[in-house]
Amino acid sequence: MSYTVKEIFYSLQGEGFHTGRPAVFCRFAGCNLSCDFCDTDFEGTDGSDGGVYETAEHLAAKVATLWPDGAAPRVKPFVVCTGGEPLLQLDAPLLDALHDRGCLIAVETNGTIEAPPGIDWLTVSPKEDATFLQKSGDELKLLYPQRNASPQQFEDLDFQHFCLQPVDTPDLLASRKNREATVAYCLQQPLWRLSLQGHKIVGIR
Repeated sequence: MSYTVKEIFYSLQGEGFHTGRPAVFCRFAGCNLSCDFCDTDFEGTDGSDGGVYETAEHLAAKVATLWPDGAAPRVKPFVVCTGGEPLLQLDAPLLDALHDRGCLIAVETNGTIEAPPGIDWLTVSPKEDATFLQKSGDELKLLYPQRNASPQQFEDLDFQHFCLQPVDTPDLLASRKNREATVAYCLQQPLWRLSLQGHKIVGIR
């Protein structure tokens, strides 16, 4: 199987439980949803190291080259598979190829596709009015507010961590109101942890 990739890059995780953690990001092209608040360009293959990778070995080898030489041996390469929707393409051969290179594999999915076994950290980010199939994982990260996706409907699911992230829009006033509402909700319901897009705040990818 070949893999269509928008971009691969090394940066710091900006969102959720692992905020601030160095990671290699592999952004797969394409998504099965069209969310009006999406702020990610996942179309095409024109990003850094983007392209069509013909084999799992080829893609895993490229990902591994972006982890810094000389990193402390105790720190395994942390790879974040994202999109778009990575589970449209991520499969067992690629998971195996990355694991063979000593990588820890994190996946960020919208939850509309059941995740394969072998993922080391699974973040599920449900979207309103979308079929929600993946109801367990390490982290549930919900964008807030969404009209038809209230935090309450997810609180009994099998996740270790619950993160609430304000929807960011080009409208500065609307974005501020979303942040205020998210902070207020986390204070009221301490199951939820505030997630901010730290990469935007510090000006990195």
